[in-house]
Amino acid sequence: MTSPSQAAAAGVDAPSLDPGLAPGGPGGGPVKLEGRSPGQIMWRRFKRDRTGVVSAFIVLFFFIVALAAPLISKMYGKNPTATYGLDKPGLLNEFGYPIKANGGIDSNFWFGIEPTLGRDVFMQLVYGIRTSLLIAVAATILCVVTGVLIGVTAGYVGGRADYFLGRFIDLLLAFPAQLSFVAFTPVVYSLFVSPDKETPTYLRVVTLILVLWFLGWMGLARLLRGQVLSLREREFVEAARVTGASPWRIIRQELIPNLWTPILIQSTLMLPSFVTIEAGLSFIGVGILEPTPDWGRMFANGAQYYVSDLTYLFFPGIAMIVFVVAFNLLGDSVRDAFDPRTKH
Repeated sequence: MTSPSQAAAAGVDAPSLDPGLAPGGPGGGPVKLEGRSPGQIMWRRFKRDRTGVVSAFIVLFFFIVALAAPLISKMYGKNPTATYGLDKPGLLNEFGYPIKANGGIDSNFWFGIEPTLGRDVFMQLVYGIRTSLLIAVAATILCVVTGVLIGVTAGYVGGRADYFLGRFIDLLLAFPAQLSFVAFTPVVYSLFVSPDKETPTYLRVVTLILVLWFLGWMGLARLLRGQVLSLREREFVEAARVTGASPWRIIRQELIPNLWTPILIQSTLMLPSFVTIEAGLSFIGVGILEPTPDWGRMFANGAQYYVSDLTYLFFPGIAMIVFVVAFNLLGDSVRDAFDPRTKH
């Protein structure tokens, strides 16, 4: 086969090749090369990770259940607060436990009934997932927005702003997380409702979101600050400065697109931790209380019944384990898709 240089030396016109074409197409013709964006490359890597795909479907299933809780209740024909054990005879014995085996599981009560009151466990779990995910998602969004704003600002502006924001982050990180959640939540309640009055459920939800947000954004902010300190000295940022771009434009168009990887990864790891923290606060009585369905409240009730009725604790326990493990595996898969060098 004659190369283009040999053909030119022999005085023969060599076929010109388009830079966007490559040989080897059908019939020996050229094939058009198509580039892929970083997002497309990440998506292709993620689709090849079976663990990540299965975890994504599990997480999506939980969110669909949470969003469709009222529809599920209507189709199922029961609500989470109705006391079927008190309203219908023959469901609970004289000690308040289900008469039927396995916690009262049958065709009418798929996951059984709750001891003492006889509430439907399936509907309690569905609405408990809805409550916990609502709080965790809201707190995660607030933490991500705050972490991005403060972390990027501190890293890009530098100087005194970086110093004072850094010391503020260090101060908040000095608080022991779990103890601070337990200590601050009742304090916030008392700011809005006097101690002799019952705290409304909506105020408890808002308080939990605010406490989780106030004590949860610092890790992301510190991570992004370090990333921005490295990125602001790169050539493309310097080129944007030379062209007269404003700091806001540089942050929005040059820095933020290069920070999506840590933001997304930290978000997928932050949300399940907020779910477990919220459940823990409700378990010890400073989070969501009766009669509002909640994962943590179900654990608190199950701790009282497990000796005589282990079934009641089984379903919320399995559901939380599956959700948290699936979300953590999803976070690992997203991280590996963005940066395959971290894959083990």
